[in-house]
Amino acid sequence: MTRIKICGVTLADDAAAVASAGVDFIGLNFWPKSKRYLAPERAPMIAAIARSCGSAKLVGVFVDASVADVLAVTSRVDLDIIQLHGSETPQACAQIASAVYRPIWKAIAVSSLSSIERLDAWPVDAILLDSAAPMRGGSGVAFDHGIAQMASGKPIVLAGGLSPETVAAAIARVKPFAVDVASGVEAAPGVKDRAKVAAFVAAVRSA
Repeated sequence: MTRIKICGVTLADDAAAVASAGVDFIGLNFWPKSKRYLAPERAPMIAAIARSCGSAKLVGVFVDASVADVLAVTSRVDLDIIQLHGSETPQACAQIASAVYRPIWKAIAVSSLSSIERLDAWPVDAILLDSAAPMRGGSGVAFDHGIAQMASGKPIVLAGGLSPETVAAAIARVKPFAVDVASGVEAAPGVKDRAKVAAFVAAVRSA
């Protein structure tokens, strides 16, 4: 069964609602330039609410962060997974993995078949395939899923422009380990729409 990640949760009520919806992963974005940025001082409260309302694992999203930057957040927030969504090298991924003792997901911006070459060379637990966008995800724009079909070597998390209306077809085509959505279930950046969240979860579960 395809897992579900709702990313960019910033509000306490949304954390409770998304966790209660039965998703598998909740993404907390710690990149200050993101429209869905969650300040580390607020994150423990959001994380605690999410954990009290469901069994979702918490994914911390970082962009070109140093080992020290990631450790500064994980010392305050009980994260289950670290998602690296910048231009990190395989070496940087390995250094962060050895420092935080948590699974690592690496996001790859997909623009052509060359984007998915040698995915097995990444020292990570999963590869997140996303649209190429200046703001490192959350663009609401899909990429060519025909490319994602060719990906191999690691579990694939499919992102980029997914919505309750499109996710079932994407799952049928790509057969990913998980799907990741942010803007497709929002009323505004960082503000989730509960009806859209429920519709997205239902579409994935029935796919």
